[in-house]
Amino acid sequence: QVQLVESGGGLVQAGGSLRLSCAASGRSFSGYVMGWFRRAPGKEREFVAAVRWSGGLTYYADSVKGRFTASRDNAKNTVYLQMNSLKPEETAVYYCAASRLVVPEPEVPFYDYWGQGTQVTVSS
Repeated sequence: QVQLVESGGGLVQAGGSLRLSCAASGRSFSGYVMGWFRRAPGKEREFVAAVRWSGGLTYYADSVKGRFTASRDNAKNTVYLQMNSLKPEETAVYYCAASRLVVPEPEVPFYDYWGQGTQVTVSS
């Protein structure tokens, strides 16, 4: 059974940092792209970042470029999202997802597996 389990969310002040983790299990994800999405209250789920498990190619939404970094640890079967200079408007539930596509894509339908999400709250 495929499982993606996010952790690392919490409350942080504006300008602060958090690192999210996503532990993957249940199958080999070596050919997958791992994405990070977020859903703010009253808004649609939006793409944040992605990292290809093989080779580490990364892709970011324009709004987070230069502040967020996606990475993976093959030995731990875990992907990470380092978030710096957080803004109050980035308060959301953050989700990890896995896609069988070779190239990272920013659209929800391209992702086959999803985690349950972790809450990130950025106070002003």
